Amino acid sequence: MTTHPYRSRMARLPDPVTRPGFYANIRAKRLIAWVIDMTITGVASALLLPFTAFAALFFFPVFMLATGFVYRWFTLAAGSATWGMALMAVQIRAADGGRLTSQQALLHTLGYTLSVAVAPLQLLSIGLMCLSPRRQGLTDLLMGTAMINRPGASTGR
Repeated sequence: MTTHPYRSRMARLPDPVTRPGFYANIRAKRLIAWVIDMTITGVASALLLPFTAFAALFFFPVFMLATGFVYRWFTLAAGSATWGMALMAVQIRAADGGRLTSQQALLHTLGYTLSVAVAPLQLLSIGLMCLSPRRQGLTDLLMGTAMINRPGASTGR
């Protein structure tokens, strides 16, 4: 008997059927965390403008995307969560259930940034978050990662 490849990749993440507490309210928490992170990115970008002699004003959306990329990569690498995610008590976990490594954080941030920059990919990602059992976005699905409630926060552990 062979195991389905998707299930073998996801073996260490909590099962949404047997451990639903890990995925409770994840969609709403993701949205609130995203708003917090976008606010942090916007403020950081504005604070960094003088260091570019205000030249970044001419390409501010790209500048904000780059600032967000660095912010997201470093915070995910440090604790598997951005500051917004940490405030919402959620983390992104790797397929083995562990925290993201720096390389995984970089790849996840690259996938996220690409999906934000390309509207159809972002819409697909949002649809997947709404419909998939683990509430995974496109990058999560491709990498085998999932956002879960921080263990011990509201998971019954």
